[in-house]
Amino acid sequence: MKIGGVSYRSIWVNDNGWSVHIFDQRKLPWELDVVELKTPQDAAVAIKEMWTRGAPLLAMTGAYGLALALKEDPSDDNLESSYAMLLATRPTAVNLKWALDRMKAEVKSYSGLDRIAAAYALAGRLCDEDVATNEAIGEHGLSLISQAHKIDTTRPVNILTHCNAGWLATVDYGTATSPIYRAHDAGIPVHVWVDETRPRNQGALLTAYELAEHGVPHTVICDNAGGLLMREGKVDMCIVGTDRVTRNGDVCNKIGTYLKALAAYDNDVPFYVALPLSTFDTGLESGLQIPIEERDQQEVTHIDGLAPDGTLSRVQLTKSQAANPAFDVTPARLITAYITEKGLREGAHALQNLHQAA
Repeated sequence: MKIGGVSYRSIWVNDNGWSVHIFDQRKLPWELDVVELKTPQDAAVAIKEMWTRGAPLLAMTGAYGLALALKEDPSDDNLESSYAMLLATRPTAVNLKWALDRMKAEVKSYSGLDRIAAAYALAGRLCDEDVATNEAIGEHGLSLISQAHKIDTTRPVNILTHCNAGWLATVDYGTATSPIYRAHDAGIPVHVWVDETRPRNQGALLTAYELAEHGVPHTVICDNAGGLLMREGKVDMCIVGTDRVTRNGDVCNKIGTYLKALAAYDNDVPFYVALPLSTFDTGLESGLQIPIEERDQQEVTHIDGLAPDGTLSRVQLTKSQAANPAFDVTPARLITAYITEKGLREGAHALQNLHQAA
């Protein structure tokens, strides 16, 4: 994707061949700040403190974090301890464990400099795979938007999305946004309702930013407005991403997704979940088993924004204590279909068969 006309991925290796660059997403859209990760601890902080976020991109940051660890010390002991440290940073998104498991399995048979080279090579391949996966998700999701446009060619297709499942949450293209970008580039008129996504406002800050950079018409709405828009017939479909899908098809995504799915179900609005198959967790039967990350209450009690003098500032919203569960679970019965790199699938059984075949 592009920022100011310049193409970027969301994570890339520095010209020195070993340190890793990411955007500090906490400062977007106000500042475009590139951060250099030099140690596994840097990667762990970037993941935990949400300098970088989004299930697929967490996986890639974790993969490069393990490569950075092995560059410092390629021993078996350091491999195990660094794996455990990185895995503990964000417990809900399954992609992080998926990538770390692949990395550990790949480098086990190597030692010394060969182990370091193998780690960097696989991390690079994982990033390339992510780009190809998301591009395929976009192609399969395009058919849904195209069909909706044929129903009424006199107006844009109105799509509601929640949080940020865009290119900033992946290496490129995004998951939920990939079909939107594909449709826009194909000349299909689209308009996106962008949930602000409290408490960290990933929709208002990140999704809106990247849609604007790509030239996609959009409108930011408060999280509580989606139900009204659906009831008024102003939403043709919802497309969201996910951090984990269990065997029965339950979807764990950013807090507030469940409420949008309920509103969509009540108003006969199709509710689609876009995901790479790496997000499908065959180890858990249902969403009831997913660990829900509880984050710092200050994310709720305070808010960051641009002050009149142009500086980033934090203000306090309440004196009361706050709870801050970061995710919720949407039952499979509320999901119209899953958009994967292997195609569209309705129902958890079809999704599981697809995962097994892959």
